[in-house]
Amino acid sequence: MSGALPRETPVAVLGAGTMGAGIAQVAAAAGHEVLLFDQRQGAAESAQRGIAETFARLEARGALAGAAAAAQRLRPVPDLAGIGAAGLVIEAIIEDLGAKRALLRAAEAAVGPAAILATNTSSLAVAAIGAALARPGRFAGLHFFNPAPVMRLVEIVRGAATEDEVAQILTATARGWGKVAVAARDTPGFIVNRVARPFYGEALMLLEEAALSPEALDAAMTGAGGFRMGPCALMDLIGHDVNFAVTHSVWEATFYDPRYRPSGVQRALVDAGWLGRKAGRGFFRHEAAAAPMPKPPAGRKLPDVLPLPGGGVLLESDGRSAACRAAAFGAPVVLRDGILGAGGGIAIAGPEALLPAARESLAAEGWIALPMPDLPGLVVLRTAAMLANEAREAERLRIASRDDVDLALVQGLNHPVGGSGWIAAFGAARLRTTLEALRDHYGGDTRYRVSPLLEQP
Repeated sequence: MSGALPRETPVAVLGAGTMGAGIAQVAAAAGHEVLLFDQRQGAAESAQRGIAETFARLEARGALAGAAAAAQRLRPVPDLAGIGAAGLVIEAIIEDLGAKRALLRAAEAAVGPAAILATNTSSLAVAAIGAALARPGRFAGLHFFNPAPVMRLVEIVRGAATEDEVAQILTATARGWGKVAVAARDTPGFIVNRVARPFYGEALMLLEEAALSPEALDAAMTGAGGFRMGPCALMDLIGHDVNFAVTHSVWEATFYDPRYRPSGVQRALVDAGWLGRKAGRGFFRHEAAAAPMPKPPAGRKLPDVLPLPGGGVLLESDGRSAACRAAAFGAPVVLRDGILGAGGGIAIAGPEALLPAARESLAAEGWIALPMPDLPGLVVLRTAAMLANEAREAERLRIASRDDVDLALVQGLNHPVGGSGWIAAFGAARLRTTLEALRDHYGGDTRYRVSPLLEQP
């Protein structure tokens, strides 16, 4: 197996925006000379100064040694003639097929025949970009996540013509740079941008039905679900224009599979210009600095069946509605969401008359009840079922191995667990029941079809 790119081999980064600068920082910190090119006047020089300042701050905190030497390894070049010595070229410009093809074709002519070319694309087919090259075998996807110096995951994406040696060198190099490298097949969205769609998609479905406010939805996902950030806050951070475009791209590239159907809620935000943090408003207002979030109360472990004062019981959801569970249980039922998190908000659903007692009982156990309509799977369980199902579909379709899919969800998205973790937490049978209940509730919507691999015990 081929090893990592030698440290003495220069790396060229094409594009000095946020992502390109981040990749350049990673490569320079790892010991490579970095040739930084951008067609915008002064952009490469500006990125060089910013990275040097970052290195100095990291050294002051004890997080980096030799900041001055690392900064000196960054060299802006005025044109592509300056990247001739590069053994690896990483393109990180706008998501435009024509622009990427043209730039990489010119870069290929400027470097030696043994050089490896890579694209940081997150949504375009690697094979489609590489088709414009004279040596597509020396080309692959090298997909970093933003911010590149912080996020550990890198997807290594093989195009149709990518040589084994190239994929091996890129994998070893990414690991040598301190990254977690996962292998992805060249399919729409690769691993992360495909498997992660339910995290946003199910939240948007709930918002379409006004089941919960964005604040309550995020509270349920962080409190009971254990996510570091709720889907609404994360979409505001990513930018609704970016998130909507990625969703639309995956939906279109999968021949309009309902699993990836875009949401009218998000399109309305884009149309209004409420793009999230960068616009000052999305689901939330961001004009002022955000106040520190209070630490949620720790919730004690809840029993499977909790009798409620005045009659009725509080049950953990198995994916079916409260009305369905009550008929089977033989008593009035309030359902609570599945729990993976340590405490905070938790979604509940059931008869209006029983909700006050359920709130009081949960408060006594350290939980904040968030009432919602009687929908199958509530919030966390519904999302977990879709994420686990999507993870198993990625494995079934050979997009990536089971371990790499799990790594991608945890390292690339900061999810508390990967697909296997959700199955371990809630059980495959309960997740299947949830998907089946959602499918029936939405009139046979194939968005909720069960993966054959999730059907296995």
